[in-house]
Amino acid sequence: MDEEKPPRQPRKGIYLLPNLFTTAGLFAGFYAIVAAMSNNFEAAAIAIFVAMIMDGIDGRVARLTNTTSEFGVQYDSLSDMVCFGLAPSLVIFEWALRSMIEQGWLWSKLGWLAAFVYTAGAALRLARFNTQVGTADKRYFQGLPSPSAAAVLAGLVWFSEDYNLDGGDMWMVGALLAASMGALMVSNVRYYSFKEIDFRNRVPFVALILVVVVFVVISSHPPSVLFFGFLLYAFSGPVLTLYQIRQRRRQRKLSS
Repeated sequence: MDEEKPPRQPRKGIYLLPNLFTTAGLFAGFYAIVAAMSNNFEAAAIAIFVAMIMDGIDGRVARLTNTTSEFGVQYDSLSDMVCFGLAPSLVIFEWALRSMIEQGWLWSKLGWLAAFVYTAGAALRLARFNTQVGTADKRYFQGLPSPSAAAVLAGLVWFSEDYNLDGGDMWMVGALLAASMGALMVSNVRYYSFKEIDFRNRVPFVALILVVVVFVVISSHPPSVLFFGFLLYAFSGPVLTLYQIRQRRRQRKLSS
């Protein structure tokens, strides 16, 4: 009697296509750090926006091609920490906050503390997001998304470099934005997620026109449009949250 063969174990592996985009984003974040260390701040800021594009593509590619995996989720989260946690804080520190040493001992400590508040906020934001994936309302983000926070800092650097504004003169703006973005990431402020937009189904012709208009507006002057656009989104969260709180209080008064 032949011995029964053990069942064949499924082969373990990873999906190449979505993780390829994640790796490209990770490289962009790494390049941003290297460029900032070489005082090439405009290239560093652009690299962070490239990382944002790659981060937006990898997840959608995984869902469209049905290649989602737990490995991809964890790899994407680690890449996000580098691209949107470490890279923006190091870029803003090298560009503006390092010059706070000239303002005195206390200001120098506040400079690197503002950068660390941003980094810690990004790490906590990503950890909270990973633990609430299955329970959170997909229409809204709880706290400012780390890519949007990174876009504000990178946009500030790119905008200032484009207008020949020295980082040493922008240290106060850089410190305030770094600290405030870090605080918004760990806050309970709600942000619209835009996840209701379905790219697989048909859309009205007007939607296509709006997409074209958005690309035209961004291409008109990317540093200004991206910086002020993401800055507006960052501060839209508190406005939306306050509006929702007022609406709930009004409903409670009407029902009582």
